[in-house]
Order: sequence, then structure tokens, then C-alpha cells
Amino acid sequence: MSISKKEKYWVVYVTTFPPRECGIATFSADLIDYSDELFFGKIESRVVAMNNFKIPKQDYSSKVIFEIQEDDKVEYVLTAEKLNAIPEVKIISIQHEFGIFGKNYGENIILFLEKLKKPKAVTFHTVLPNPDIRMKLVMEKIIYHTDLLIVMTELSKKLLVEVYGAKVDKVKVIPHGINPKLYVDTFLAKKTLNLKNKTILTTFGLLSSGKGVEYGITALPQIIEKFPNVVYLILGQTHPVVLKNEGEVYRNKLIALVHQLGVQKNVIFNNKYLSKDDLLLFLQATDIYLSLSQNPDQAVSGTLTYALGAGRAVISTSFMQAKEIVIKEVGRLIRFNDSKDVVSEVLNLLENKEQLQSMGRSAYFFTRNMTWPNVALSYMSAFSSILPSISEKNKFMLPIKIDHVQKLSDDFGIFQFASLSDPDPKWGYTLDDNARALVALCWYNDLWPSPEAEILISIYFEFIKRSSVESGGFLNYFNSGKKPQNELNENENLEDANARALWALAVAATNTKIPSIKNKALALFQKQFKLHKNVSSPRAVAFYIKAFAENKLHHKNVDEVDNKIRFYADFLVDLFKDASNDKWQWFEKILAYSNAVLPEALLIAYTITENPIYFRVAKASLDFLIEHSFEEDVCVPVGQDGWFKKNGIKERYDQQPEEVSALVLALHKMILINDDPFYRKKMMLAFDWFLGNNLAKQVIYTHNTGGCYDGIGKKSLNLNQGAESTISYLLARLTMEISQE
Repeated sequence: MSISKKEKYWVVYVTTFPPRECGIATFSADLIDYSDELFFGKIESRVVAMNNFKIPKQDYSSKVIFEIQEDDKVEYVLTAEKLNAIPEVKIISIQHEFGIFGKNYGENIILFLEKLKKPKAVTFHTVLPNPDIRMKLVMEKIIYHTDLLIVMTELSKKLLVEVYGAKVDKVKVIPHGINPKLYVDTFLAKKTLNLKNKTILTTFGLLSSGKGVEYGITALPQIIEKFPNVVYLILGQTHPVVLKNEGEVYRNKLIALVHQLGVQKNVIFNNKYLSKDDLLLFLQATDIYLSLSQNPDQAVSGTLTYALGAGRAVISTSFMQAKEIVIKEVGRLIRFNDSKDVVSEVLNLLENKEQLQSMGRSAYFFTRNMTWPNVALSYMSAFSSILPSISEKNKFMLPIKIDHVQKLSDDFGIFQFASLSDPDPKWGYTLDDNARALVALCWYNDLWPSPEAEILISIYFEFIKRSSVESGGFLNYFNSGKKPQNELNENENLEDANARALWALAVAATNTKIPSIKNKALALFQKQFKLHKNVSSPRAVAFYIKAFAENKLHHKNVDEVDNKIRFYADFLVDLFKDASNDKWQWFEKILAYSNAVLPEALLIAYTITENPIYFRVAKASLDFLIEHSFEEDVCVPVGQDGWFKKNGIKERYDQQPEEVSALVLALHKMILINDDPFYRKKMMLAFDWFLGNNLAKQVIYTHNTGGCYDGIGKKSLNLNQGAESTISYLLARLTMEISQE
């Protein structure tokens, strides 16, 4: 079931909320922001904000529809009744922490849950292993009145089940979210903060006793003895409730300790509630993050999670979450109440710079499943378990960006590979990628003409023109010095790249919004059309069919073009007859790469010739590919690490965007001929592979860069955002845009 366009769906979060300065407020704001971006127009977030009389009244945004004073029992009941009466409210998500729902372990929230008639979920930010009788009773009542329980670690799930009696199938583990910013080294951030040539240790968060900052300060004299340029940043203001109750007692003790130890030049206090951008800048300047909580029962630390997400090595005390996520590849665990451990581990890392850098990069890779878009998807998936109509598949198609394509391109062409999101020029350029890019940018410019798109179109066209060979065909490989790589061009089969280039020229020749490019592309296409040689690669054949069909309107001899299309379509049909049987409806004895382009080409041939055999073979082969590209409602394309051989077992990993993109294009072509809901649903599910509906349950398209990860491996994503992957996403996304017109 999916959400209708007219029906409104609200997820209402009961939580502290900005501008209130509180970790739960920050968490909820991030979760809401990323959920609203992913599900824009389909599912909307609203907030019931929790207030504390000790903190000045907040000036909330329009997201907040009700407020509850945490000690006012009547407000809990009245708010629940109001929510029951609002039809748009479909599910309630309570962000639970002791201390924000009043006295006696926040038992007031039970009044709210008892009165509420909507599906309800509770996220426990703290799960204590040794509760007293009253706390245990409060927790048990919350669990009893709740449909779904969410925690952030496996250990917290274990405690909910074994200590508090929760049913195991009622509990979902979703990690704390992190900002999806890119990995960067420390140099630029240190320069911006005027900390150049300093080695930075950092602790951040709302300050209160129990944070263990004194152990970091006490360790400094021995650390500075060997590394005098070390600076310890202590970031964040005192917790507002602590400030109201006891003032700056803890901070003043820390300042006194700094003076006592004579390390004033090596410690910087920043007594501010940091914005996300400022916090990220400080983390990017950090060499080692110190997470020194003295509470062994702490279930989760947002600050620890953020530091790992920024790609920083961590030294942490062994509290609950740290024991689960601070593995040896990303940091070190130390004992509580022990500055000696801080000294030894900091010195060990500073004396081993390669290990320190390796830990930072490992931390970045290790936490990619925790980025907020992935966490938002996981929340919606969890919600759908108690309210199926609020499916994580009801995603909004994010606005199309060409930023990353621009970043990967110079004045010669688009670079083949990337290191994370940065171009990796040493691998040079390929005709294949520049042909893909030309098609994508022509489609983009047809929808949204812009000077930026026109510049890129001109670059990619000139690359193809430069690659063309006078005797016919094209060169594929060019090195970083912009020279042809003769050995590769002479020894590799370039049929696929050549045919794709011809298709790109045909597309450019129809781009009426840039007449100069259109005319030059048409001239080059016609020249290469006359010189083109027959090919044997099935995918080259398919791209030839696409090229000739695209260019048919511009060709003087239409019969010649139709004959070429029939010739190549017949070639594909013959391949299908030779390789297929009742159980294997395919053109080859293997499902390899960019598979869907083969049935797509036959569908195109059918629209031109109306030969029914082309449609029958296209449908049979596409249906076969669909059968082996989906597992229930999840797109699982053929993996490139072994492919899928006839009578063999399909490889499920090293899934790559090109395969999924080709499937989206083929399904779109089928829908134009036969608008069967089955194919439309499969097209949506295939596209959703990019947005998290995949085996990894992670977003493959990164909207903050406009790039696309290079694929899904057995253990992790390939986080590089190269040309083929990024353009494959762009082609699929543009196809989805066109399909909605």
C-alpha cells in the first residue's frame, strides 16, 4: 500500500526541540530534517515539544504543533486527546530520555501513552542495566503501552529484552545519526581556526560533571612533554539544567585544574552552544577525539558518534555504546577514572601518524550506515512495521543536481574515477564516460536549460569529436596528460564504447536548445554512420539500435536507417533463440553488465518497425531479467563479481549503478508501449535502489554532493563517486522525471 497524493501523513515526534539546547533536541531536529527531505510531499513531520519551567520559554518553528510542560500531568492527557482527534496524525514517535518527562523517572509519559489511540513508537536514548524497582516499573509500563521500541545499540536491545521483558520482535536497532559530510584532512580546518601546526585533541558536548574532562586535562603535562604543540579543545556550554541548578561549578573546577597544572597555553574552552557547521569545522580540525564519560551505563553518545562520522580516531572510556562501536580499527578503549590511560594511548597514536590517519579513514568508512539519510530510511522502515501504509518506499525524488558532474570534469572531459568525492585524474578519461555524460547533460538541458549545462555539453562533445578516427570509429582511453593510451586502445575491444558514442551523438543531434552543438553532432554522426563497421558485441548492437532510432528524424534515407535497425534487431533475436530455453530467457549464456539495454533496444526496434517478434523477445527477456533482479520488493541486480551464468548461481554483490540505471531505462521504454502497473512498480523499485531500497539498506545517491557511490560490496559500500556511477544515477533520475510528465 502506498500513500495517496491527497491524503496527509504526519509523523509526530514527542521530544525536546530547538532552540532548546539539548542533545535530544539536536538529534530530533536532524532526524526530522532528513526525513522531510527524503519523503517531501508524502510524509510530513510535526513536533510536540517538551518544556522545562527552569528553562526560558522557547520560540519554536511552525513544526511544533503542541507543547507540554514536563511536570504538568494534565497537559500530557489533553495533548494525547488532541492528537487522537487529528486525522493527519498517523504515528507518534517519542524520543525518550530520563529527565525530560518530569519527576520519578519521567513517569508522566505513561499518562500520555495510556490516552493515545494512534500507533506509537519509543526511541530509548538510555537503557540502564541495573534499574531500581521504580525505574523498572516505569520502563515496563512504557514498553507495554508502545507498539515499537527503537534503541541505538545491540546491547541496549539485549537489556530491553532481558532486564525489562520486552518482546524481541518489538525492538529495532537503529544507530545514532551522523552528518553525511565528506571526509577531509585537518589542514584547512586548522588554518581556518588559526590552529595551524597544532595537534588537536577535542571533547565536545554540553558540559556537566561525569563528562571526565578532568582526566584529559590531567594527562596533558606528560603529553606536552613529548608533543608541545598539542592543544586540547573543550567545546560546548554548560548544560542548561546544570547551569540553573549549580551554575558553573564544574567548569570553574576544570579552569582551576588547568592553571594548577600550568597548561593554560594548551587548553581552549569554547563556552558556546555550537552550530552544526561550527561543530563540524572543529571536528575536521581534530586529530584525536577524547570521549571520557565516566558513566559505564551510558547507552549512547551522540558526540562520540559524530566524531567517528567525521573520520576521526577516538580514545574513549568503555561505556556501553563505546564497547560496541569503538573497534580497534577506529580507536582505543580505556579505563574509567584513569588519566594514565589517556596519556599512553594519545602518545601511542601521535607517535604512529600512519596508524592515526588509518584509524580516521576507517572510522569514516565504518560509520557510513549511520548517516542521517540512512537513519531516516531506517526509521520509516521501522514505522512501516506497525503502520504498513507509511512505507519507506514513499520517497520523494530529490531535485536533480549536476554539481558532482561539474566537479569531475575539466576542460578536456570527465575524469573516469574518483577518490571518495574528489576526481582522481591519474586514471585519465574514457570515451564511454564522456558519451554517457553527453547524453545525461543533453537530457538535463532539455528540461532545465542553463549555461552550466551547455558548457559541459560542449566539453563532452569535443571529447567525442577528438576521439573520432578518420577511418571510422573512436578511441576510448586517454591518460591524465590528455593523450591517447595506444596500448589499451589497440588491444581492447572498443565496440561497446564506440556504439555508445554514436548514441550520444544522436542524442546531441536532437538537442534543439543548442543549435551549434546539434549541427556539429549531426555532422559527426552522419560521418561515423557511413564508416561504422558491423559488430558482434550484443551491447554494441543495442546501442547502435538506440543511436539509429534517435537519429532517424535527421537522416535523409529513412529506409536505410530502418534496414539497419532491422538488421541489428534480427541479430539480437537470433542470439536469443540460440541461447535461450524455457528456464533461461536470455541472449547469452550469462547475465553480465548493463543487461537491460538488450531488451530496451528490441522495444525501440518494435516501436519503429512494429515487428511483433521484437516485442515478444523483448518482453520475455525483460521479464526474465526482472525475475532475477528483484527479491520481493527489493532490487538486487546481478553482481559484477562473477555475474550470473546459465545453470549457475547469481552473484548478488558488487552491485553497480550502471546495471540498475539500464533497468530503469528499459522499464520506462516498456511502460511507453504497455503501461502495465507491474512494470511501473518495478521501475519505481529499481530506482529506489539508489535511495536505500537495496540489500545494504543504505542510500547510494549522495544528495549533498550530487554524486553516486560506485556500488554495494559484500561487507560495505564502495564510497568512491566516479563518473560511470554518478551519470548512471543521473540518467535513471532523468528518466523518472520524464516518466512523470
